[in-house]
Amino acid sequence: MRTHYCGSVDAVEIDKQVKLTGWVHRRRDHGGVIFIDLRDHSGLVQVVFDPDRPEIFSVAERVRNEYVLQVTGKVRHRPEGTVNPDLSTGEIEVLVEELEVLNRADTPPFQLDDEDVSEDVRLRYRYIDLRRPVMQQSLRLRARVNTALRGFLEKEGFLEIETPMLTKATPEGARDYIVPSRTHPGQFFALPQSPQLFKQLLMMGGMDRYYQIVRCFRDEDLRADRQPEFTQLDIETSFMDEAGITGLMEQMLVNLFEQVLGEAIEIPFLRMPYTEAMERFGSDKPDLRIPLELVSLTDVMQAVEFKVFAGPAKDPKGRVAALRLPAGADLSRKEIDDYTQYVGRFGAKGLAYIKCTDIAAGRDGLQSPILKFLPDEVVDAILQRTGAENGDMIFFGADKASVVNDALGALRVKLGIDRKLVEPGWRFLWVTEFPMFEWDEKDKRWQALHHPFTAPRSDDAGALSKDPGAAISKAYDVVLNGTELGGGSVRIHNREIQQAVFNILNINEQEAEEKFGFLLEALRYGAPPHGGIAFGLDRLAMLMSGAQSIRDVMAFPKTQTAACLLTDAPAPVDEKQLRELSIRLRKPQVKND
Repeated sequence: MRTHYCGSVDAVEIDKQVKLTGWVHRRRDHGGVIFIDLRDHSGLVQVVFDPDRPEIFSVAERVRNEYVLQVTGKVRHRPEGTVNPDLSTGEIEVLVEELEVLNRADTPPFQLDDEDVSEDVRLRYRYIDLRRPVMQQSLRLRARVNTALRGFLEKEGFLEIETPMLTKATPEGARDYIVPSRTHPGQFFALPQSPQLFKQLLMMGGMDRYYQIVRCFRDEDLRADRQPEFTQLDIETSFMDEAGITGLMEQMLVNLFEQVLGEAIEIPFLRMPYTEAMERFGSDKPDLRIPLELVSLTDVMQAVEFKVFAGPAKDPKGRVAALRLPAGADLSRKEIDDYTQYVGRFGAKGLAYIKCTDIAAGRDGLQSPILKFLPDEVVDAILQRTGAENGDMIFFGADKASVVNDALGALRVKLGIDRKLVEPGWRFLWVTEFPMFEWDEKDKRWQALHHPFTAPRSDDAGALSKDPGAAISKAYDVVLNGTELGGGSVRIHNREIQQAVFNILNINEQEAEEKFGFLLEALRYGAPPHGGIAFGLDRLAMLMSGAQSIRDVMAFPKTQTAACLLTDAPAPVDEKQLRELSIRLRKPQVKND
């Protein structure tokens, strides 16, 4: 139906006949001559209808935006002064000799070049939104990402193996999406949150190197970088330690960025222990492009009488930290109030500060409502540790360590963006040496920081059980520009250690047997040392394309409420289907105010 794509016609084709198909992007009637920008996935080309061909011209007069056309015509130079340097086809146009309307179109709900269309409208008419060049480019980049990753892994001896979509619910992680079984009334499958256990079983089955580009499902609250169904690159290897796995993944990412973006990435990536990342940046996924760091003042503040600082400083779980903003003393009162309100979203009760106008003048050269509560030696220590200079602003956080890290860590990123401090480029980082467990104050129990199949650095089950809070894992996360791209670990391949971890997580032997009996049994039959990683492909494509949300690199994403506006899902099912599944609905109770 065509000899060329619209975006591929150029001056080489002058005086040649071409046949094109595509959508009407824009139609213009200039003094009896009709111009149409014809569009397909490759770009635009201008086609011209001359009134000297009345039978074709009359059809072109009735054509409107998004009509689907087939045109045949001769390529010619555009008239002098009408060349469009912004288009690959900007030097030429096609004088139409034949025209066929392949399909008419109603007036679309929005123009493809309108940048102010709401996301709800775009998702409702996603098939139209997908015609926009930015969406075409994003999805094509994503396809190239998949191709590059597959090519590298295949070359390195990895096998692409599919794992089940219908599996068993587990007690750890996010909520499962549950699927009722018709053939086993009253019983349920779960959609996989990841292929974690199956890929470990593949290693126990001697597959050695596995990968899969796989859909995963988590019933959790959504954010810009999360969806109820998402895609990850899942990887597992046998007989390879942490250094071997992370080194191979660095090579894969270097190959990916070179192939898809033509950009060189330096290796090895920087490595940073979890405790250092939290101490310096308040985050386990710090954006290293922002040259701001947190400075701990907990020891300095223990002796002050100011309870706002002294209380957290004396609390074993508390922290006092400072964040210096170079040339930040010009912030207005309103801007400071706005930042105070911002950190409040992360649990901070306030945002103390010191403006440094003339450090040489001592206390007289500083402005802050908290100075009167701080002795001279403490003020001197603050200035020395933060490296403050004239014109700087110092912000403070004092609370539980988790609150201070969350609040100042988020403020660090916001200040970096607002003050245009974000440096260009790609900054990769491995965060390592994570704690094995974290204490859940609400449920009064230990939880796995990653997942319960992550190996501890010590092989002593007794020591692990005696002091879970001191246990360090063989886990590693790869971070790019403040976004966690992937996470993995060396896995537990010893049944005794796995059982000890389950005990620490308050998963008793009966529950462990019910949920993970197949894994515990497999560990009895010669499980090899193994480990792996999973990358969020949606996040990776989002970063590489420059999109602001993973929804912009997914063909048919869900909304923030986990709904599909295009198909109106989720939706009710009829009573017959429910009876076949042995399910009776109970309406949720409505609370009366």
